[in-house]
Amino acid sequence: MRPSVAAMDIRRDLVGLLPKLRRFAVTMTGDTADADELVQNVCQRGIAKIHQWSSDIRLDSWLYTIARHQWIDESRRHKMRRGSAKGGALEHGELAAQMNPVESSESHQIVISLPEGLASVFLLVDAEGHTYKQAAEILGIPQSTVATRLASARLKLATMGRSRSPRKF
Repeated sequence: MRPSVAAMDIRRDLVGLLPKLRRFAVTMTGDTADADELVQNVCQRGIAKIHQWSSDIRLDSWLYTIARHQWIDESRRHKMRRGSAKGGALEHGELAAQMNPVESSESHQIVISLPEGLASVFLLVDAEGHTYKQAAEILGIPQSTVATRLASARLKLATMGRSRSPRKF
């Protein structure tokens, strides 16, 4: 059976979105191996469910939403199998060793070290350029929560930057 035109288009578009999807996945999982697996699952699900996508919604927003739902489902299954929550993210050095040079940059590590929820909001709004409304829809939270989390992320990053700055005043 030959793939539909829509499926062929999403495959082409997915290639361009892979770096963004991976960064978003890392902000949720805190682990590059889990992030890679999540991205693979999102791509498969996106291709399989392309008929559910509406062209009024940005493709990346739709895929981010799939990623969030997929991660929540996987986290729940993992907790049920183990009977307890998954261990925390990798230690700073372990994470850097697994990431590619762009992702092992100090700034990337700082962003993913933000508390849960803050990194995803920061990435979507400040790095990817989504509106508060789009980020709220992707993450399934109210816009006011996006604003609060973004302010917290920016404040935390500013504080971290000040404490790391080699400049003397």
